[in-house]
Amino acid sequence: MLIEEIPETDRPREKLLRHGAAALSDAELLAIFLRTGRRGRGAIVLAKDLLQEKGSLRRIARCGAAELAKSVSGIGPAKAAELCAAVELGRRLAQTEEERPLMDSARAVYERYAAVMNTLDREQVIVALLDTRLRLLREETISVGSLNESVAHPREIFRPAMIHSAHAIVLIHNHPSGDATPSPSDRALTKRLREAAEIFLIKFMDHVIVGNSDGGRQPFFSFRETGHL
Repeated sequence: MLIEEIPETDRPREKLLRHGAAALSDAELLAIFLRTGRRGRGAIVLAKDLLQEKGSLRRIARCGAAELAKSVSGIGPAKAAELCAAVELGRRLAQTEEERPLMDSARAVYERYAAVMNTLDREQVIVALLDTRLRLLREETISVGSLNESVAHPREIFRPAMIHSAHAIVLIHNHPSGDATPSPSDRALTKRLREAAEIFLIKFMDHVIVGNSDGGRQPFFSFRETGHL
């Protein structure tokens, strides 16, 4: 069905204006960015095609513009660029929503970083620098790795903490698979960081692995809360 064939009150843009963005389905939200479809297939149908092709909004968010432009007939470079821009705005909003959040639990860490990290298709290592009240001073991206492994050295992780005189750090990295279970290399790195923290006299608060709750699994793993720190 083409947009013009849908009753005006049920069209995505009009529906959003009347009831708010939360009232729209995933396909309707995508259709607003796509604006138009292709011959014989309206924007909503095109949005449904894209969701079916990629499987979910999260997987769409992990795609670059070039990949999106090749995924479904009717989505060219312009539409792909608009979708990628919308995703990036969401990422930046998630990062800057609160300037100095309290980072005193693994749940607080997860809630700050999950929205961004769950859209990544590579492992990324971030160190959060904390003050004496365990509020965020700043965050630094240490490395971006492969599909299932990131590479980080303790000196790279602690360097920002020493430069900015942080009281404590939290290490955060994601598992693109969504399974937050730590790997042997995750455990080994945590052990080395615990030893280095004692030398540098910087409190190593936690190492949090970000996954997702698909299938009912635990969405994150905390080395401190599981007794490994």
